[in-house]
Amino acid sequence: MTLAIMQPYFLPYIGYMQLMNAVDTFVLYDDVAFINRGWVNRNRLLINGQEYLFTVPLKDASQNKRINEVHLADEPKWRSKLLKTIEQGYRKAPYYQTVMPLTEKIINFTTDSIADLVHFSLVELNQYLGLTTRLVQSSTIYTNGDLKAQERILDICRQENAQRYINPIGGTELYDKPTFAQAGIELNFIKSTKIEYAQFNRNEFVPWLSIIDVLMFNDIATVRTMLTEYELV
Repeated sequence: MTLAIMQPYFLPYIGYMQLMNAVDTFVLYDDVAFINRGWVNRNRLLINGQEYLFTVPLKDASQNKRINEVHLADEPKWRSKLLKTIEQGYRKAPYYQTVMPLTEKIINFTTDSIADLVHFSLVELNQYLGLTTRLVQSSTIYTNGDLKAQERILDICRQENAQRYINPIGGTELYDKPTFAQAGIELNFIKSTKIEYAQFNRNEFVPWLSIIDVLMFNDIATVRTMLTEYELV
C-alpha cells in the first residue's frame, strides 16, 4: 500500500492532485499548526488574463491553532463573491458548463471548518476525476499528536501498513530514505513534469494555478493523463 500525507489545501494546483492520484491512501494532515499566508485557504485563478489570488476568509486564524481548529469567518457573501469571480473569469472556457456545477457544490458546502471544507472539496474532485484514492483526515484516526516530524509520519505509515511513502519533492531535506528503509518503507519524492494547456488565446501560459483552471480548459481524460505526468525520485 502506498501512502502520502499533506496539509489540506483548498482547490489545489495539479501537483497536489498528482500526489493524491499516485497513492492508495492520502492523509489530510489537519491536526498540525495552521500556516498563515499558506495554501490551506488560498489559491490562484486566471481572471481577466491575469493571475488572481483568492482567499477563503477565516476567523481568528493563527499558527497557534491546528488546522482542524480554524473556522470560517462569519462573512456570508464570500461564497457568492468567489463564485461570481469564477463565473466572470471562466464563463467562456470550453468546459465551464460541466465544471461550474462542481465548483458551486464545493464552495457552497455548509460547514464552518476549513479542514472539513477542504476534505469535502477533495472528495468531490476525486469523484469527478474518477479516482479511487482513500482520503483520511489525520485528526480523526491516528492519536499520535505527541510525535513530531518524521517520527509521526513513520508512525502513520506503520498504522496504515504502508510499504511506500511518497512526499512532494520539497521534502528531500526533511525525510531520510535510510530511516524509512529501516522501518520497511520505501520513500520516494514526486516531481511534476512541465504541464501546459491552452488558456483562452493567451500566448504566455500561467502555470500551477488551481485545479479549477485545469478543469475549465481540459476534458476529464486529458486531466487524468496530466495526473500521471511526474517522476518519482
